[in-house]
Amino acid sequence: MWWKNSIIYEIFPRSFKDSNGDGIGDIQGIISKLDYLKDLGVDAIWLCPVYPSPNNDSGYDVSDYYDIWDELGTMEDIEKLIVEMHKRDMKLIMELVANHTSDEHEWFIESRKSKDNPYRDYYIWRPGKDGKEPNNWLSAKLGGSVWTYDDNTDEYYLHLYSSKQPDLNWENLKVRQEVYNIMRFWFDKGVDGFRMDVINKIAKAPGLPDVERKEGDKRKYLPCEEYYENYPKVHDYLKEMNREVLSKYENKLAMGQTSGVTPEQAYLYTGEDRGELNLFLQFEHIDIDRGSNNKKLPFNALEFKKSLAKWQTAMDGKLWNTLFFGSHDTSRPVSHYGNDKKYRVESAKMLATILFTLKGTPIIYQGEEIGMTNVRFESIEDYRDIRTHNVYRERYLEGGEKLEDVMQDIWELSRDNARTPMQWDDSENAGFTKGKPWIKPNPNYKEINVQKSLDDSNSILHYYKEIIKLRKSNEVLLYGDFRLIFEDDPNIFAYFRELNKKKVLVITNFSDKDIEINLSREIRKIDNFKLLISNYEVNEANIESIKLKPFEARVYEFGV
Repeated sequence: MWWKNSIIYEIFPRSFKDSNGDGIGDIQGIISKLDYLKDLGVDAIWLCPVYPSPNNDSGYDVSDYYDIWDELGTMEDIEKLIVEMHKRDMKLIMELVANHTSDEHEWFIESRKSKDNPYRDYYIWRPGKDGKEPNNWLSAKLGGSVWTYDDNTDEYYLHLYSSKQPDLNWENLKVRQEVYNIMRFWFDKGVDGFRMDVINKIAKAPGLPDVERKEGDKRKYLPCEEYYENYPKVHDYLKEMNREVLSKYENKLAMGQTSGVTPEQAYLYTGEDRGELNLFLQFEHIDIDRGSNNKKLPFNALEFKKSLAKWQTAMDGKLWNTLFFGSHDTSRPVSHYGNDKKYRVESAKMLATILFTLKGTPIIYQGEEIGMTNVRFESIEDYRDIRTHNVYRERYLEGGEKLEDVMQDIWELSRDNARTPMQWDDSENAGFTKGKPWIKPNPNYKEINVQKSLDDSNSILHYYKEIIKLRKSNEVLLYGDFRLIFEDDPNIFAYFRELNKKKVLVITNFSDKDIEINLSREIRKIDNFKLLISNYEVNEANIESIKLKPFEARVYEFGV
């Protein structure tokens, strides 16, 4: 189970590195940066979709699972990437988008031709009801109905996401076999695993019933996650997938995106006795300050740490977590949880300290290692993300909200915060491309970039390298139990990791204030300790009473 000891690095290929000057990142660009990633301490790359796509939703609308998007490269390029990664003892995790396809996939093109087409049942078609959609389900991510009418056959098709992303019908055995064939194809190419996009949504409630409307609720469409998110039938499908494919290949990773799970549900997906997946991705800590209709709520550090702590100890420690603060779908962590102005360096290092000292598999999203921040485009025209434009349309153009309020939430929450080009150096377009980039770079690339970070021994990048080495060399950080202390303190996130009478103490200050803490109640023997790493210079001779600076982080080892 190599994934338990690995550092995973997520790459959004369009924004990572452009090798041919067309303004779009590509596979050859990734190959050119493998040594950089290896030197960082990365063991595996999770690669966002590189399959052909109309690009309605950044490649998550796949039109051909057996080829490579021509603007990203060729099949020869991906084969070379696999070879070059394996030379460096690195593993490749591809994206498996199996809940839906593009409406330009050949299966759907055939499916919509007629009701008796052999591919009709590959998707979920229904006649209208009372002159309207088949049910009152709301699209949670894009708003509006989950149904689109197709006049060619006078029926509606289901899409939990964009109308250009029709949902596959997993009740159809032929569909499931198609997915398993796709997996076999890429495993046989040498791919080491899959990150499975919204895999917990492939099973829908039988009959697709209406959501019961509460008295006085006049909304046309209603939230309906209970009818498709973590629906029990999903486990039958994943067990079959495991029997048919995963169990036939040695040491291949299945990592599932499982939003909305409880710890008990997460165990059903990934328990070693379950025969389903290996890792799960849950988003409770990510969504803790996201309100309805994509509105930003105040960040609460106390709720954040309690969420992380809950998952560390859930199911009596039987769960193996994935650890991540950012992704291609989220804000930049240093902007979300830290202070991206006065204390950008300190708070980015503090977040890294937490990321690499919790129990689980850490995932770095590209640019986190140099403290890349949210972007603040003044014009909606500079944003590329479909969800961002939907928020702008629904809340400002159609909803009549104040433009400044809508834009403030977009600046905080847009997925494009994570999708601006990787900032390699201070040359034009951040060294990402010699052409016109598909999305503008963050203007702060002159100050925040890889080259400058490499040249600065106190940079966030060097801190990442140091703490990754520490994690890999310390068995307590890999496998030790977790115990939270200062549980109700709104600013201090501190905990022990304990294994075989050895202890590691992690202390972080989640505020921009100086804070003094007393550890005498937590540590019986305070004269046998060693400072392993910190993001400030530390001079204290003892640790019974500690004065923490803004966003300070320290890691101590006991029993040495």
